[in-house]
Amino acid sequence: MTEAKVHQNSIVQSTRMRIIEEARSLFSEYSFLGVSMADIAQKLNITKAALYYHFASKVDLYENVLDDVFKRLSLLITEAFSEKTNAQKLKKIVNNYLEFGFSEKNLVKALLLKFSPESSEVTERIIGLREQISNQIYPLVSEILKEKNLAKETDSKLVTALLLGMMDGLLLDYSLFDKEFDSEKVADQIVSILF
Repeated sequence: MTEAKVHQNSIVQSTRMRIIEEARSLFSEYSFLGVSMADIAQKLNITKAALYYHFASKVDLYENVLDDVFKRLSLLITEAFSEKTNAQKLKKIVNNYLEFGFSEKNLVKALLLKFSPESSEVTERIIGLREQISNQIYPLVSEILKEKNLAKETDSKLVTALLLGMMDGLLLDYSLFDKEFDSEKVADQIVSILF
């Protein structure tokens, strides 16, 4: 590949990331339904045609935003696995999930959209990304249930779903009513309730 081609690819990637970041901000503020491609193009000071060069549709762009959001969340979950004990790992996962979810409005809006019939493509993407997060947490939940001698009578997948459901419910409740909370204290309570 020539140096000029490498430079051009770098510019295209940089532009895509800039578009994703700006769209992420707009979707976070106004939701998927409240933002048009024209809004995004105007905010970036580019033409809609330039925007469509990089993304085929608003759904395509939103899916890229969601991929980025869930990738960042996944990294925070992975980071929690560096803790020493399984209980500390789980507490760190819950804390990181809540902190990220509270600061990242796109995650909360994605959770709301998951229950909306507006776009089945987007809903399917959200469900797939949520399943990746669940699969990331599931082995730790299984391990903790084994440690507590609960593995035989307890379904690890169900407990993982309960954990995610509790965290999602808290994020929705706190964001909808604009409440503040101490994520470490909440993480302690969730871990003690479940385990």
